[in-house]
Amino acid sequence: MGKKEAPLDGITVGLIADTHGLLRKEALAALAGVERILHAGDIGGPEVIAGLERIAPVVAVRGNCDRGEWAGAYPETEVVAVGGVLIYLLHDLHRLDLDAGAAGFRAVVSGHSHQAASAERDGVLYINPGSAGPRRFKLPVSLALLRIDDGTLRVEWIRLPEQV
Repeated sequence: MGKKEAPLDGITVGLIADTHGLLRKEALAALAGVERILHAGDIGGPEVIAGLERIAPVVAVRGNCDRGEWAGAYPETEVVAVGGVLIYLLHDLHRLDLDAGAAGFRAVVSGHSHQAASAERDGVLYINPGSAGPRRFKLPVSLALLRIDDGTLRVEWIRLPEQV
């Protein structure tokens, strides 16, 4: 589990998950201008990460559907430091095996459920950006932006068109 740093406050991090091999042009447009992108698994293939890397540096974890030789390059969890804030990244929140607040994390970013949601518990912001890939379970297609400004975290939701 490595630690990636970005030193300045007042930054925007793109949060995306469950692309399942589909990188929508609308997702790329929504992420334009972010300083970092976090992909919370079920990537679907290395071409998705390559597309995102054209926008900003990417930190990604593998999900339960990421299989094959390429997927081994991605860990199951990752620690990211952005704007003085520690973020824990994993695919399935049910596999979280630590007390995020006690470990010093301000945010936990996950995917897997395909349901966009955020909730704060015990000083930790839990964020699932939803699914940005093929529409599943009649859920909206979405991603999120995490704005970090002087230690304050704010989530902005981006709903994407459901057609490919």
